[in-house]
Amino acid sequence: MARTLVEIRGLTKAYVRGKQRVEVLHGINLDIPEGDFVALMGPSGSGKTTLLNLIGGLDSPSDGLLRVDGQRIDDLGSDQLAAWRANTVGFIFQSYNLMPVLTAQKNVELPLLLTEMSAGERARRASVALKLVGLDDRARHKPNELSGGQQQRVAIARALVSDPRILICDEPTGDLDRKTADEVLVLLQQLNREFGKTIVMVTHDPKAAEYASRTVHLDKGTLVDEAPAH
Repeated sequence: MARTLVEIRGLTKAYVRGKQRVEVLHGINLDIPEGDFVALMGPSGSGKTTLLNLIGGLDSPSDGLLRVDGQRIDDLGSDQLAAWRANTVGFIFQSYNLMPVLTAQKNVELPLLLTEMSAGERARRASVALKLVGLDDRARHKPNELSGGQQQRVAIARALVSDPRILICDEPTGDLDRKTADEVLVLLQQLNREFGKTIVMVTHDPKAAEYASRTVHLDKGTLVDEAPAH
C-alpha cells in the first residue's frame, strides 16, 4: 500500500468580494497516495483549479488541514511556501509559459537557477529532462521554432528538472489538437507508470481523464464522487 502523499481534511477556501464572502471549496476530504495519477473534473466554477492551486502551494486555504509529503503547507508563510514549491512541485499549465528569447535547454534550466547548483550540473539535468520527453534534438531551438506539442514537452521537461515529488497539471492539453494531446498524455502516463511520478491534473476533457488512474469529480466546491479510469 503506497503511503499518502497528499492528505486533505476539511479544506475550505473562501474569497471576500466587497462585503460578500464567497466560499469556493466546502470541507474537502481527499487522500492522494504516492504514485497516483488523479484527474480532477467538474463544470466551470466547480473549484477544481482552486483545489489544484492549494495542493501546489500557489494559494492558501481558509480552513482545514493540507499536508503534502509530510509537510503541513496550510501553516507556511509566503516565503516558506515559495521554498517548499521549488523543492516539491513541478507545474504544467495550458499555456506553456516559456521564455521566447531562451532556447529549450535554457527554459528547462530556469527552475534550477533558484538552487545553488553549478552551471554544468544545471545543463546536465536539463539535457536529461529533454531526453526524457523526446526533445534532446531540439535543445537549441527557441519556442517559436517548435510546434505546440513540442513546446508543451519542453514545459513538462522544465517541470521535471528539479525531480519534484508531485506534478501539478492545469488543463495541460487544452491548447493542443487531439493527436498531439494524446501524445502529451501518453508521456504523462509514462512518467507516472515508469518513473512513479505522482500527478494531479485538472481537465474538462473526458478523453484526457481516461489516461489517469482515477477521476475525482467536483461540483459547486464539493467532492461528489470518485471513479477509476478505464
